[in-house]
Amino acid sequence: MSLSVVILAAGKGTRMRSALPKVLHSVAHKPMVQHVIDAAKSLSSKNITLVYGHGGDQLQEALNHNEVNWALQAEQLGTGHAVKVANEFMPNDDTVLILYGDVPLIQSSTLERLLAVKPEKGIALLTVKLEDPTGYGRIIRQDDKVVGIIEQKDASEEQLKVNEVNTGIMAVNGDLLKGWLDNLSSDNAQGEYYLTDIIAMAEQQGYAIETAHPDNGMEVEGANNRVQLAGLEREYQRREVEKLMLSGASMRDPARVDVRGDVTVGQDVELDVNIVFEGKVVLGDNVKVGPNCILTDCEIADGTEIKANSIIESAKVSTNALIGPYARLRPGAVVGNKAKVGNFVEMKKSTLGEGSKANHFSYLGDATIGAGVNIGAGVITANYDGVNKFKTEIHDDAFVGTNSTLVAPIVIEKNGFVAAGSTVTKNINADGLAIARGKQRNIEGWARPTKD
Repeated sequence: MSLSVVILAAGKGTRMRSALPKVLHSVAHKPMVQHVIDAAKSLSSKNITLVYGHGGDQLQEALNHNEVNWALQAEQLGTGHAVKVANEFMPNDDTVLILYGDVPLIQSSTLERLLAVKPEKGIALLTVKLEDPTGYGRIIRQDDKVVGIIEQKDASEEQLKVNEVNTGIMAVNGDLLKGWLDNLSSDNAQGEYYLTDIIAMAEQQGYAIETAHPDNGMEVEGANNRVQLAGLEREYQRREVEKLMLSGASMRDPARVDVRGDVTVGQDVELDVNIVFEGKVVLGDNVKVGPNCILTDCEIADGTEIKANSIIESAKVSTNALIGPYARLRPGAVVGNKAKVGNFVEMKKSTLGEGSKANHFSYLGDATIGAGVNIGAGVITANYDGVNKFKTEIHDDAFVGTNSTLVAPIVIEKNGFVAAGSTVTKNINADGLAIARGKQRNIEGWARPTKD
């Protein structure tokens, strides 16, 4: 049986106090609804429908339009009505999985467990037991079998004592779901069409209702305000850093490491405080990352140390390199084995070869630098003429003295030497020396300037 997924995301989210639709508020730099879409995609469903209402243009702009079907809920008439507007995207012979766009922590493993207990004809319901179930629909059982769900506002005193609650997440046969939706009534305290009423219909008609449960109750928590959103963020980070520690990373303070993407670590990795990972990051064995670093879409090979306050984005660092402190590797930067990129050095679309050093205050843009090269303090590759970018090539064992400017396009061949303070505009041959300075004059008896 094929799987179709319906994600309910039409709520305005008034309590967020925001012009942004609620489901576009982020957890780990990703909209809540995108987390849910990703969970649905992990189940190999090719038919995912997003039910939207408020802020539809913003939703379509923020999300990949081709990832999902779009179903408009023009009026907010309850969860049952929300599912019904997706009717055309729910084939009769499919299992329909219903998810919520503001529940971003739901795990694929939990959804797989839910689908595994679904009867051939009937409903699989995800429930959870809470110490304080206030505000949630209660699961009503008879002889341990689910016979219905009662919403908080419609519950009796006895029913309010039940601590097993409905998460709203369920899997249902498409044909049965459509029939039950057609028979929903809005005769309740809210005047809405409750999706939960299909549970009683299923029981009355003799269809099986099975339940599954998440490993952690936080998986099914939603966010209606920014306080709850912050709670989801903290739980997400707790879960992610726990994975990293179990994979071989030691952390000075796990509460001060943020994971906003997909991070892979080797053995004996050391992570200091206030580190942010974004996108896809791979850290090899014995990597050390100092405090206040940001690593985005990068690969850091074994034995490398990244010192404090360094920023690495879309770059690759080879084994046993030393980066920082206060270094910045921009997109396209490649640092070779045992190379060093030091204080306030910036690299972009450049390669620094094995054992080469750029220790202080340099900009290396559009440069290919060989092995064993020394880049002195204050060196700049002037790669931009205001319109076009040009390449700098520095071959093995070259030496570029302090405060030199290399005006691209230019080639410094093997063992080439640039004297400190030079502005170099012509190629330098192998073993050649370039000096390009204005002539110094020492003037005796000059008059110092005075104030008027």
